[in-house]
Amino acid sequence: MPTVVFLTALDLEHAAVVEHLTQPTTERWKRGMIFDTGVFQGKALWHVAVAQAGPGNATAGILLDRAVTTFSPDVAMFVGIAGGRKDVRHGDVVVADAVYDYESGKDEEHLYLPRVKTSAPSFGLVQRAQAVVRRARWQERILPRPPTHRPTAFVKPIAAGGKVVANDRSSTARLLTAYCGDALAVDMESHGFLRGAYVNEGVSALVVRGISDLLSDKTAGNDARWQIPAARNAAAFAFEVLDAGIEPDQTGLVGADSHPAANSFVQKNSPAGGTVYANQGIGNQIIYPEARSEERHGSVRKH
Repeated sequence: MPTVVFLTALDLEHAAVVEHLTQPTTERWKRGMIFDTGVFQGKALWHVAVAQAGPGNATAGILLDRAVTTFSPDVAMFVGIAGGRKDVRHGDVVVADAVYDYESGKDEEHLYLPRVKTSAPSFGLVQRAQAVVRRARWQERILPRPPTHRPTAFVKPIAAGGKVVANDRSSTARLLTAYCGDALAVDMESHGFLRGAYVNEGVSALVVRGISDLLSDKTAGNDARWQIPAARNAAAFAFEVLDAGIEPDQTGLVGADSHPAANSFVQKNSPAGGTVYANQGIGNQIIYPEARSEERHGSVRKH
């Protein structure tokens, strides 16, 4: 029976994943970390372990490594909620085809020099997620019942850092616009999670996020209304990805990109203007961004 590990940050995300298990769960402890284990019944039976890792990139990476040591999973997913940057609505789902660590940089006397790092999920799972989006049947899996207004799913980049970005006019939001402009969502764990997958060869990894708030409209009322539905939408999409094939070794879900270098990029930024080039295979992603007005005037430059 293939094995999948789910990590979440919040208890409501954990509950959204456990709802899809078909047998009563049992607890398993590993050095203080509690996993709820059970079975997902789809086209194939999956052994499932779910743990609440809490917030933060570092924690997500460390605890994924512990989960891999404990269960030797075929697949690992981080499932939960995120803030929407652009082009998304409450309840939509964003599956990361790249995750930007926007907090890396060099802080000089008068300048901040971003050094945005990029991590990538497993190619086979991204392909499977794109197929699930195209078929547009995943919404039927949403619990407790499919909503009247069907959410939309996207396979696009996500930005991850240690800050709760609560306004689209904040300094962090402006940095994301300047250097992570194609990211649809922002969270606090995805980069660390994928780094944890990167050091564990043979584990296919994916990040699935439901949009619970928008940077342009973040309120306590929206959080209360949308966090649980967004988490359930993300969980439904994740299980649809698992169920899209018959067996992991037959569908490309597992083992498609076992070379660890295929699971992460190293991004190098040039201070000069130019064209964007990206090699998404094994190796480095080298980016030469176009010079922006603030760079030309010397207020911000990349190093």
